[in-house]
Amino acid sequence: MEVLLSSPRGFCAGVVRAIDVVDICLRKYGPPVYVKHQIVHNPYVVNDLERRGAITVEDVEEIPEGSLVVFSAHGSPPQDFVKAKARSLSVIDAVCPLVTKVHNEAKKYHREGKKIVLVGHRGHQEVRGTMGQVEMTLIDDTSDQVLADLEVEQGVAVLTQTTLSVGDTAQAIDAIRDKFPGAVVRNDICYATTNRQDAVNQMADTVDLVLVIGAQNSSNCNRLREVAESLGVPAYLINGPEEIDPAWLKDKKKVGITSGASTPEVLVESVIKKLSPDKVTMVSGVEEDIMFGLPKQLR
Repeated sequence: MEVLLSSPRGFCAGVVRAIDVVDICLRKYGPPVYVKHQIVHNPYVVNDLERRGAITVEDVEEIPEGSLVVFSAHGSPPQDFVKAKARSLSVIDAVCPLVTKVHNEAKKYHREGKKIVLVGHRGHQEVRGTMGQVEMTLIDDTSDQVLADLEVEQGVAVLTQTTLSVGDTAQAIDAIRDKFPGAVVRNDICYATTNRQDAVNQMADTVDLVLVIGAQNSSNCNRLREVAESLGVPAYLINGPEEIDPAWLKDKKKVGITSGASTPEVLVESVIKKLSPDKVTMVSGVEEDIMFGLPKQLR
């Protein structure tokens, strides 16, 4: 068996920054450090930080008054900051700067009087954070619903979740433009999501199977699996080697491996070790050199 290793894969700049924030807080202030929502969507990362004293919670009101809290990379609605202030919490916001950019766009177009339409997945933490910024309408990138009922007289501005399928989002945006030809469209899918999907596209026609390493609740990991499947390649999303079904590998000569933007490379290495291939080939792709600075409290 030959393993083809997709590139780029794994951690993006926003994930590196968020993990670094919790790590620095643990070392600088000592445990416990509370984290509002999983800092990134990967259980290996979350468990590692929790072993060192991080405590993940889903509601700010669960955090003892006067504590230190880090808000996750996915972004938080304004009411979380209000709750934190009421509890005298010290907040360090680890939101990805590219998500903050979407929040700022929403506020800008709202001030201009436009109707905001967000393309994204209902219930995802990033979507909840973005929808909390101003009034807006959510349209799922894989569904035709809502558009038929959306009637507005003012201008329309379209924003997107940063971790969507490039293809599905393009279709959703085309449908919105058909109904609102004058809509302002800001396709906010981030560089890391786009690059990883492009890499799977490049690899798919040369492999018999794709394994995506990452968490089931990771949006960008799920999109990688869907991209491979849309190209006719069997694809599975797994957390690690223990989830590999030997039946998947039967008669497979070339296995493609990629990982989502919140997946540490150690998990990719463990999957390759489990497969024990005769050959590992790196599939060249876009070089990523983006870095984000730390929040001002930690600089």
